[in-house]
Amino acid sequence: MTRRTPAEGTQGGAAPAALEVSFDEVVGLIRTARQRAAQAVNAELIDLYWRIGQYLHHKIEDDGWAKGTVLGLAAFIARREPGLRGFSAQNLWRMRQFFVAYPDPERLSTLSRQLPWSSHLHILSRAKRDDERQFYLRLAVQQRWPVRELARQIDGGLFERAMLNPPKLSTALRDSLPHPQQQFRDVYLLEFLALPEPHTEADLHRSLLRNLSRFLTELGRDFCYIGSEYPLQVGGQDFALDLLFFHRGLNCLVAIELKVTAFAPEHLGKLNFYLEALDRDVKKPHENPAIGVLLCASKDDEVVEYAMSRSASPALIAQYLTQLPDKALLQAKLHEFYLLAGPHAEGEA
Repeated sequence: MTRRTPAEGTQGGAAPAALEVSFDEVVGLIRTARQRAAQAVNAELIDLYWRIGQYLHHKIEDDGWAKGTVLGLAAFIARREPGLRGFSAQNLWRMRQFFVAYPDPERLSTLSRQLPWSSHLHILSRAKRDDERQFYLRLAVQQRWPVRELARQIDGGLFERAMLNPPKLSTALRDSLPHPQQQFRDVYLLEFLALPEPHTEADLHRSLLRNLSRFLTELGRDFCYIGSEYPLQVGGQDFALDLLFFHRGLNCLVAIELKVTAFAPEHLGKLNFYLEALDRDVKKPHENPAIGVLLCASKDDEVVEYAMSRSASPALIAQYLTQLPDKALLQAKLHEFYLLAGPHAEGEA
């Protein structure tokens, strides 16, 4: 009887379970190589667009090129390289805008090369200040936002909100972890929940669970979902924490309590109780103390400041919005903020 080798035995059929692990490793190598190749192609494309933008800018400034000349260039490229896409007159003008936004080659950072051209177009067309562009550039790469999510965050005025209303952190939270303000927000946009007005805490809770992937995107890439109505037992009594997450970057549990009313100081006591229970009974030895987020429908910042000033727990008070804010109003408020801060802060706005 002829014996078959393991490779011959799997020909045309499913691989034995013992081989699947090895086969998966090969598939992993293929996928990693494809991802690196795509990233390299994108980086080269961004560099090319920047160089074309630089060339066009100097021709426009020094030799008087105008729209007609750029139209002619687009038509020339189309004739010489038929089938080549991305070099319309409109896109050529955008390349020039890209160069003007980042005229220094060193400013065309590694971050810039990691974003696709479509994301750059959204940032260039909607973010006018240099610090605003850098803000969205950093977050889009850090959070790996697709173009649609980047556009949503810009439309929601994330930059304006971050500048005008930094997250309200307790002293314990500021002192216990490095840069926690970069991981949390003062306001979270939950317009994708399509909640009725008025709505109950049960409505909010159910909608968040139904839209968990989008909620995780809003929270941030390092948040990992653990459970809903997470059970805690203290002194023979049973309690249920609304939502429990883990933050990979901060290496800690994150408890989120939901309130569909305005923040009240007594809400903080319940959250602190849950954090103590998590630290004593749930936290692992290598993890940092748990952080609490009280997510409210509204809040008075002065009341929050008073309530948080003596809180010994690492916690913060945040607000959720069920509709996108008025970005024009946010921009006007930010303009006033820069004016009060002085001409240097106002910069190019």
